[in-house]
Amino acid sequence: MRRAGRHGRQAQEGSPMENGVRQEPETPEPPAAEGIPAPRPPRARPRLVFHTQLAHGSPTGRIEGFTNVKELYAKIAEVFSISPTEILFCTLNTHKVDMQKLLGGQIGLEDFIFAHVRGETKEVEVTKTEDALGLTITDNGAGYAFIKRIKEGSIINRIQTVCVGDSIEAINDHTIVGCRHYEVARMLRELPRAQPFTLRLVQPKKAFDMIGQRTRSSKSPGEARVVSGKETLRLRAQGPATLEEGPTPFEEEAASRVDDLLESYMGIRDSELASMMVEVAKGSPSVAQLARGLDSVLGEFAFPQEFVAEVWAAVCHPKGGQE
Repeated sequence: MRRAGRHGRQAQEGSPMENGVRQEPETPEPPAAEGIPAPRPPRARPRLVFHTQLAHGSPTGRIEGFTNVKELYAKIAEVFSISPTEILFCTLNTHKVDMQKLLGGQIGLEDFIFAHVRGETKEVEVTKTEDALGLTITDNGAGYAFIKRIKEGSIINRIQTVCVGDSIEAINDHTIVGCRHYEVARMLRELPRAQPFTLRLVQPKKAFDMIGQRTRSSKSPGEARVVSGKETLRLRAQGPATLEEGPTPFEEEAASRVDDLLESYMGIRDSELASMMVEVAKGSPSVAQLARGLDSVLGEFAFPQEFVAEVWAAVCHPKGGQE
């Protein structure tokens, strides 16, 4: 019922399907004059069409022509006649609230996109009896921060109504919509101990078969990225999206290590941020050079020096000095 319509519609005539993605036919080469080789025309850029559904159930739609996450949400919203602000986050190849399948900055050409939209709003009162609440925060790249992990035995773990996938809409009636995940994590860390505070949360809309679940995301070596094909569409905050080869095993492992460091130091997980930091670290011959590189592109994070040193070691010397 949920995915039966994925291949129900045929591609338009002259636009063959390949791995679930419609490809525009290449422009035929003109015949060469006798004795003179014809110039090879530039290869036509394929039109990438992705299939999508609402995670709680919907017909299958098709989207194309987006270059970043905000545009992707706008395209999905247009297909299903909803507002882009209704979309909390997207998962790839599963309708479940599976934090290992979150859509980040890359989409495999075979990936099927499920959009999780706003469901019920709830408020919980929390008393901070320890420095750490046990939350790991991420965001959707379009203004919503949400819970990616709940630590076993933590303060939040003891509050049964708080679930992985819940979007944090407000802290003590102070809206945090539009804040990045690291800003939300910092606000939560700075809350005083022994003083109750209120979280206003929005849970993803659930289908009947999902009601009653309380998902906890666990660490997995493959958590950093979801890629089902060799080529991926890379979404960028600035500039057009590009079609690239999938990450190498080294890059995946390095990004996973950096993502673990982000959680340890900042209480956030962000596979795309981790991948960006790996790229900067690969071109940095020293910790000082990495610090300057990160400051130039990610200065708003204000990474501590010891964190930068650990990132450089994790990428450039992952085995204690043996590359």
